[in-house]
Amino acid sequence: MNVRRSAAALAAAAVIGAAAAPVAHAADPSASPSVAVPSGLYGSGDPTYDGVWRQSLALLAQDAVGVRPAEKAVDWLTGQQCANGAFASFRADTGKACDAKTMLDTNATAAAVQALAALGGHDAETGKAVGWLKSVQNEDGGWGFGAGSPTDTNSTSVVIGALAAVGEKPAEVAKKGNSPYDALLALSLPCDEEGGGAFAYQPDKKGKLAANADATAAGVLGALGKGLHANAGKQAGAPRCADAKSPEQAAANGAAHLADAVAEDGHLVSALPGAEDQPDYGNTADAVVALAAQGGAERAEKPLKWLQQNSADWAKQSGPAAYAQLIFAALATGSDPRDFGGNDLVERLNASGPAPQAVGKDESKQVDAAEESGGDNGMWWVVGALFVGGIGIGILLSGRKKKGPQA
Repeated sequence: MNVRRSAAALAAAAVIGAAAAPVAHAADPSASPSVAVPSGLYGSGDPTYDGVWRQSLALLAQDAVGVRPAEKAVDWLTGQQCANGAFASFRADTGKACDAKTMLDTNATAAAVQALAALGGHDAETGKAVGWLKSVQNEDGGWGFGAGSPTDTNSTSVVIGALAAVGEKPAEVAKKGNSPYDALLALSLPCDEEGGGAFAYQPDKKGKLAANADATAAGVLGALGKGLHANAGKQAGAPRCADAKSPEQAAANGAAHLADAVAEDGHLVSALPGAEDQPDYGNTADAVVALAAQGGAERAEKPLKWLQQNSADWAKQSGPAAYAQLIFAALATGSDPRDFGGNDLVERLNASGPAPQAVGKDESKQVDAAEESGGDNGMWWVVGALFVGGIGIGILLSGRKKKGPQA
């Protein structure tokens, strides 16, 4: 998918009974948000299903490039936290306490932890959030989207990133003797099966695993013990699939699968019905980070070049999370996010929300906010239509500080 969206979007879409429509006509940049967009939030699209996620990515990306975010942007994020430490995808009324009806979100919580840990000075918030994440760990060692949800690769991986960000050792965060790495190994496809080396999102109803590029990009970073923003690893030769008896080997297997997937065209393709032949920009950006983190920047050279040449329109339509994903891809490969195919990703990210407290040279120019925010609105209509049409959650999720694996 273009930009990672939390599974709450799917559940909510089902509740409101959105009508199905052809994908080609679903995204309407002129669509209005169903709720008011807070002034401290990045992006002007409806934040109902991705407010905390996109804010976290925006703040994490800004910190990574030396930009000091606006205080009200950080305050907005911390204000979204529930008393028990968890975050929902978005809370329109933070004056009302979270209750049993609040859809708590492991992905949003883990992303917020990574952002707040990077910014520093938020130990109380991150400590409570990590405490909640530990409390909802599944017995297989992994996490699903919500408390009690079946384990999936994406959720488990982003939580591993949160644990590492606060100095925890993911291998020691166990339930019933199982760590998050055990959960990921169980979701790694054997080399001799179709899609071997990749990660599945979840097993199907019969327990069978199916390769998922989205989950694989997340799984590689998770198995390496890395977060959404990951630095390049050491070049160790082209990865080859082998029996995944360790998280490191599972990461190498996943990287080999991704390398094969982008070898011909330089990008991943969408798994959404009606769009199977279309490039998947967001997951390609995540794949660049995963490939670089596992084996060095050279391994991600081809998809990186493709993104530099082709991602500008997608990012403009998709908003702050997309700019953050591209910034992570640039940094992971040692590229300049201020000159990414001729585009200044940092400037455009900064312009999509409240002005930062401090910016670097040539970053004070502003971009028309309306130009930056169009895609945030209409994309949700796509999600609703796809969910009603019976699309699985796994293909709609993508995902993934600076600390390596702690096994």
